[in-house]
Amino acid sequence: MRHSAIAYVESKHLRKEVVDFRTGDSVRVHWKVKEGEKERVQAFEGIVIRKKKGNNRSSFTVRKVSFGVGVERIFPLHSPRYEKIEILSRGNVNRNRLFYLRDLKGKASRVETMDENAPAAAAKKAAKPAGQ
Repeated sequence: MRHSAIAYVESKHLRKEVVDFRTGDSVRVHWKVKEGEKERVQAFEGIVIRKKKGNNRSSFTVRKVSFGVGVERIFPLHSPRYEKIEILSRGNVNRNRLFYLRDLKGKASRVETMDENAPAAAAKKAAKPAGQ
């Protein structure tokens, strides 16, 4: 009884339009910042180093390097405070948590990007007869 009541309340606060992104993707989060009476949108751009599941408590961590200093920020996935999430590039990683990026500097901290049309090219190559 109690779990169903909690699940019902939590389901009312879920976002309908959640962008499908993974760990290793470069994203730009447009976050609403309130300064005094005014509210503006500020972009935070970086690599997703962690996604934490948990229905309406799910969150993701974005890391960027700003003026030589690593900055990480945790965003709630179902928060009404962000306007949108843009996916800039897809990362090709084999891990769920990319905490090893904290120790790397410069070009070593780059994540290999996935080619968007690679599956289409592979399918085209497979469909081609072997004699040609």
